[in-house]
Parts: sequence; structure tokens; C-alpha cells
Amino acid sequence: MGDSNLGTGSRIEHPKFGKGVVVDVDMEFYTVWFKDGNSTRGIARDFEGLTVLEKSAADSVPITLEHIKKAIAEVIEEKSDLQEIVPIASKWLHGTLILKPLDSSLQSKEIPIEAFFHKIVMLRDRLRLLEQNINAHKVLTDAEKVDLQQYITRIYGSLTTFNVLFKNTEEQFKGTGGEK
Repeated sequence: MGDSNLGTGSRIEHPKFGKGVVVDVDMEFYTVWFKDGNSTRGIARDFEGLTVLEKSAADSVPITLEHIKKAIAEVIEEKSDLQEIVPIASKWLHGTLILKPLDSSLQSKEIPIEAFFHKIVMLRDRLRLLEQNINAHKVLTDAEKVDLQQYITRIYGSLTTFNVLFKNTEEQFKGTGGEK
């Protein structure tokens, strides 16, 4: 009778190894100490040959693959470079940014505007994350937070040049003249 929900301390009997006590539980296996061999063995949680002699409640609910997927998705959303989709203004779609040096013997550099815009959006999002980390910092004083915030506000102001690339004005950079 395989019981897939035994807790540490449960007493079982295995057809080959005899009586034992569950000493650890993970997603797939029980670690069981068997008296006869004075050793531990991993027994699959769904093994049908176990007889439960005395059941202890599971210490915790076993973590499932769905729990892991949900946790990973939350971490990715919170900490990664993945970002919201920020549309570029239509007039710049499929355009090219050309960096041309004054010296004609040097080669120009062409960059797709969408790639450049993506980097600008990543920069904006990282500044926002930095701002959140400063505001939530437990050691910085309020005065230090305000001082650091002023630098970020000035950076936003310096980046307002790139606002022409944003389709929606609410996603643009705002300096000291507006809200971040």
C-alpha cells in the first residue's frame, strides 16, 4: 500500500528490508532507516510494497513541479531583465541610427533603431529598479536616500532626449520638471 504522504517518524515495513523509520522526505523519495541493516535507503514515495505501521503527519506539504514553476516565474518577474513591452513610435519602426564620424576615412556605424530603443528601455527599467532599491534600503538614512534620488532624477533629465522614440508619453523619461 504505497502512501505518498508520510511524515518524518512514520514507521513502515518493507517486503525486503523489514521494519524501518522514515528519517527524511523529499519530492520523490522517503529516506528510511532500517533496523535490520542499520542503514538508510531511499524508497520511492509511490512504492506499492510498503506497509504503514504507524503514520506521522507530513512535516510539510511536498513541493510539486507546479510550485517550483510558480516560484521561478515570480523570481523572473521580480529580478530579471525581462520587461514590459514598450512600443516604439511608429515613425521610427524599421529605421536606422547612423553614427557618422567627422573624419571621412573612418567608417560609419549603423544600428537598427529598435535595438537602440530596446537598450534605452532597459536602461530606464534598471534605473527604476535602482530607485526602488534605494527607497527600500534599510541602512541608508532619509537624507542619503534623497541625495541618491537627486542623481537618478538628473539622469532621467539627461535621457529626455530619447523621449521622441517612445510611442506613449507616460513611458518617457521625466527629469526634475515631472514625476518619474
